Amino acid sequence: MAELSGPAAFPDPTSVERLHVRQKLTAMVNRYAVHAVDDHGGEGPLIAFAQQKRLAFKEQVTFYADEERTVPVFTFKARSTFDVNAGHDVTDADGQQIGWFKKEFRRSLTRSTWLLGYPVLGLEATGTERSGRVAIVRRVWNLLLEDVPSPWRFHFDFRTADGTLVMSSDRRRALRDVYDVRLPVLPDGTRLDWRLAAAMAVALDALQSR
Repeated sequence: MAELSGPAAFPDPTSVERLHVRQKLTAMVNRYAVHAVDDHGGEGPLIAFAQQKRLAFKEQVTFYADEERTVPVFTFKARSTFDVNAGHDVTDADGQQIGWFKKEFRRSLTRSTWLLGYPVLGLEATGTERSGRVAIVRRVWNLLLEDVPSPWRFHFDFRTADGTLVMSSDRRRALRDVYDVRLPVLPDGTRLDWRLAAAMAVALDALQSR
């Protein structure tokens, strides 16, 4: 299946039910390829691609329409480079806010926790590691073997205050990190904007150690 060539070919922001986010590692840069997934679980065309030098990665990530990075389509950017609690804004190609996210550092001491905001629906959700047991094991591993990548997979669920699931991210067991992101239908019949979900999924990988 051919890759999409530009933003005009992008799916509607709230029409995507599933994404695959694939990490590609090199010595100097981090790369993330975002693919839509069809109803049968097949991986569709590339719909966004991010590449950043590792030293700059934690402050801003720009997603492009293709791997040549010719057309920027959305970005997440830290509100402050000095205050790690300030969070990140997700904006479209025109600089208009799509949503935001931030890590809850105190709550993350025992179980990683994030807040996710989608202002167009007045929606806020809390994302936590699905397994408290795995969260503890990962932390022990990181303390004892800081420089060795953890073999433990972590999954996240994002829910509103009333328990509505708005997004889930499952890390597969694979040689390269692959995340299966699901965006269920919300009570009003819509879904979370896939651009916000893709940004959050990449942040869960790129910023998780912070």
